[in-house]
Amino acid sequence: MKTKLNLSRFFKACNPSKTLVMGDSSDKQYYIDFSDVRGCKIVEELQRTIVRISPDEPTCQLFTGHIGCGKSTELQRLKAELEVAGFHVVYFESSQDLDMADIDVSDILLSVARQVSVSLEAIGIKIKPGYFANLFKEIGDFLQTPIELSTQAELSLGIAKITAKTKDSPQLRTQVRQYLEPRTNSILQAINEEVLDKAVEQLKLRGQEGLVVIIDNLDRVDMRPLASGRSQPEYLFIDRGEQLRRLKCHVVYTIPLALIFSSECETLKNRLGGGIAPKVLPMVLVRQRDGSDYEPGMALLRQLVLARAFPEVPWSARFGLITEIFDQPETLDRLCRVSGGHIRNLLGLLYSCLQRQDPPFSRESLEAVVQDYRDDLLLAIEEEEWQLLYEVVIQQSVKGESEYQRLLRSMFVFEYRDPLGRWFGISPALAETEKVLAWQQKK
Repeated sequence: MKTKLNLSRFFKACNPSKTLVMGDSSDKQYYIDFSDVRGCKIVEELQRTIVRISPDEPTCQLFTGHIGCGKSTELQRLKAELEVAGFHVVYFESSQDLDMADIDVSDILLSVARQVSVSLEAIGIKIKPGYFANLFKEIGDFLQTPIELSTQAELSLGIAKITAKTKDSPQLRTQVRQYLEPRTNSILQAINEEVLDKAVEQLKLRGQEGLVVIIDNLDRVDMRPLASGRSQPEYLFIDRGEQLRRLKCHVVYTIPLALIFSSECETLKNRLGGGIAPKVLPMVLVRQRDGSDYEPGMALLRQLVLARAFPEVPWSARFGLITEIFDQPETLDRLCRVSGGHIRNLLGLLYSCLQRQDPPFSRESLEAVVQDYRDDLLLAIEEEEWQLLYEVVIQQSVKGESEYQRLLRSMFVFEYRDPLGRWFGISPALAETEKVLAWQQKK
């Protein structure tokens, strides 16, 4: 019997903004393990550090990569695997609590305290406010806006009230920060003693191994310069990194990719990473340094697309269904190549095809979508950046200067790993532009 495509389910599964939740069986069926073709097994490394190397000692690990390359999905997989290993895992997206354009260390610490409290309350572990009850009262007096909190109220409620009052008001946020800044060490101590220590103690009484906090989306912290001349990420993760590392549980922070190329990467590694280098999630390797296809990576990207369409069909049988989605197998290969191995790019292009027509997609339809994507990229490139892009094509490397960091942030340039190590290539959609082709002919 012929397998029929469920178009509505396929449309939802291709939404590029959706993160797969590995604890959800309907999401798990879409997951493809790309670790063999990324050149690293990052989830395994993060997990081993917590489970095998240091189960009873707090760890602080850093994780980064291009926005949209699959970090959140890998962190969800890490969460699921740590839970199987007996840990209580609090995963949250910092962008839901915080304004990525304006963050301070106290914001991150209070966000961790709130999210841990909410997660523990859900399993019947109540954290009494203690130090925080007085702090909330003082903040209320300072703001001349009472923050009512009974002695029995949950810690999360008080933090939520402060967050709600300050999130949409930069002026109020500045006032609260001025009040909290000199108290950061006291707040950190209170979080450790009143929240994290007690949480770990209660969890171990229940037979669990400990507590892990995974803070996603901090890689999206705005690069804006501060009055000191430092960028916001440099201030948070380098200047204040030692404070962020002092949380008494296992912590995984996502950090901006640009910090890896900073001249202070070693300082970052020592202050926040405890001497351990940040883990970088590269693209899926779909092309080799000479520009030819890397077939193992191409095969897994094909599976990603086919799994979204036919999750219940066995791997080996899916290839016979390609023409249910594309007019010919070469159209699927074209989609995989032009994505550059960037997962969200691939899903975004596929989603755009779905918006234009029902499957099977014609090559013409895909090329129109690719043209739109390329035009959007071209609009964002400034004239002086072309020379930098040409240098990346020649050298297959990037330098630490901020100009190169912008190329990475804007996804004009992608990072790959192969047996020879790390290398960089420009977006395949840009490589096809008249400007690049004309330059290559001259060269």
